[in-house]
Amino acid sequence: MSVPAKRRSRSEARRGRSHQALKKVKLNQCPKCGQAILPHRVCGFCGSYKGRDVLKIKSKVKKEKK
Repeated sequence: MSVPAKRRSRSEARRGRSHQALKKVKLNQCPKCGQAILPHRVCGFCGSYKGRDVLKIKSKVKKEKK
């Protein structure tokens, strides 16, 4: 395996890493139910996308405590 010819300085390494930062997740509101959803995705709560119902969502089942 090859080895780098020269070691990168601390500032050079950090400058190269400056573009790897995570970006904040942008959320939109579903126009039908108002829940926060990712853009260009089907709403997981009501099953609508672009004003149309595309998924059949089962009603939530209440969990019983043991």
